[in-house]
Amino acid sequence: MIRAALCLLAVACLSSLPLQAATPREVATQVAETIEREYFDAARGSAIADGLRQAAGRGEFDRHQAPLDLATALTSRLKAQDRHFNVRWTDPATRGGESGPPRALPDPAATGFGIRRVELLPGNVGYLDLRYFADFDWDEADAPARKAIDAALQVLGSVDALLVDVRDNGGGSPAMVGYLSSAFVAPGADIYNTFRWREGGASEAPELNHPAPRLDLPLYILTSGRTGSAAEAFSYTLKNARRATIVGERTGGAANPGRPFGLDDGFSVFVSTGSPVSPITGKNWEGEGVLPDVAVGAAAALPAAHALALEALVAKGAGTPAKWALEALRADAPDPDAATLAALSGEYGVVRIDANGGALELRQARRPPLRLRPLGGDLFFVEGDPSRRVRFERDGATAVAVNMLFADGQQSRYQRGAAGAP
Repeated sequence: MIRAALCLLAVACLSSLPLQAATPREVATQVAETIEREYFDAARGSAIADGLRQAAGRGEFDRHQAPLDLATALTSRLKAQDRHFNVRWTDPATRGGESGPPRALPDPAATGFGIRRVELLPGNVGYLDLRYFADFDWDEADAPARKAIDAALQVLGSVDALLVDVRDNGGGSPAMVGYLSSAFVAPGADIYNTFRWREGGASEAPELNHPAPRLDLPLYILTSGRTGSAAEAFSYTLKNARRATIVGERTGGAANPGRPFGLDDGFSVFVSTGSPVSPITGKNWEGEGVLPDVAVGAAAALPAAHALALEALVAKGAGTPAKWALEALRADAPDPDAATLAALSGEYGVVRIDANGGALELRQARRPPLRLRPLGGDLFFVEGDPSRRVRFERDGATAVAVNMLFADGQQSRYQRGAAGAP
């Protein structure tokens, strides 16, 4: 605890230290020079740089003597011009006196190449939580990042619909954007962004397509205001190709890729060195963001997208597992009242029903309890697994049996008070 407090105190003190070398005007000048030299649009870069120099000359940054405060002030001014602009400061003492931009991120393998979760949701709906788009070299046949995303897609290879969650994805590699997009469109589809640099350009189209694209798989992409850069490219590309439904919030609006450039005294500035153009829209999402097809709050995007996927599957004739999963998502029956809890609780042979925290729980021997959620009347589903249901039988007000129902058609019935297994 003491050590943690000292660390927090050190960070607080560090952020408030005055600049030891370059003045705010000198730092602003270096930022302006870098933008003028590196920004993808030379004319606009010069205009942005001139505006920054003029602001510095008027003394707008003079009061920011602490380096972190100065970095924040410069970033705030520049963000209005391009959402990727970002000025950072790293204490040179912590870098052994090294200059240049911040050190590279840790080995992407340590963060699963951006793959946070691969999951099968009820109703055979796949879920891929992707936190960034990992880079790889097309010339590397066994590129770990590409093998990782292939493995994730293989796990999800038999799902009936897929949700790709980029709500907390700030961007990454155009190579991964192109490759992952190719898993859902026909080879050679003209949907990929083309990047414009100061000299020449490049396409986001993959050099190698995914080997088994699923062209008809219902696809939903979850977004938020934190979704940025490459994650926006993925969403924008598949939305405009009419290949995915975007569910969630408008994205951050940071279209133009680039890299950080080192300055003096621990400062660096991220400058956009390119700009994408969609062959479908003839523009990109800079400033505007990618608009959702179904607008919901970020926290509600997952259940909303899951419900949309299940609705589409049921409409196409999906079986009982999808129907039951959809009914569970839509369930709005009130929790059981005290009288119902008392009437349904008790021993049913090897099964016991307990009231716990205003809900019913099913217990059987030493197995973990199953919490039951109401569907209406005396019908319940197992929380977390809507493919299992419980229906109580009554004789008047008294429960006389409990039926375990399974989406595959199996059933089990347990009478109240019947002898249980030893």
